[in-house]
Amino acid sequence: MNEEYVSLPLVKNPEENRFELKVGEYTAFIEYKERDKKIWLIHTEAPVELQGKGAATAVIEKTLTYIEDNGYKLIPLCPLVAAYLKRHPDWNRIVA
Repeated sequence: MNEEYVSLPLVKNPEENRFELKVGEYTAFIEYKERDKKIWLIHTEAPVELQGKGAATAVIEKTLTYIEDNGYKLIPLCPLVAAYLKRHPDWNRIVA
């Protein structure tokens, strides 16, 4: 994760069903669904202003950490999350 994102908090926004990472005035996010201690990650998005700067990767990494720290299991439906898991197979420990 890029150093500039390390101190930024991940926000779980249940009203929007999104995990959000606010970077300045922009927000990268992952849409999710949750049930029975499982979280389905559906879609990751970063605004044009953040694309290519590691914001999507940062929100993915922070979301995976949240899932693990809170005892959830992951169901990765988002292609970007699936690609991240392929590059970082150690995270398969949280996949349902």
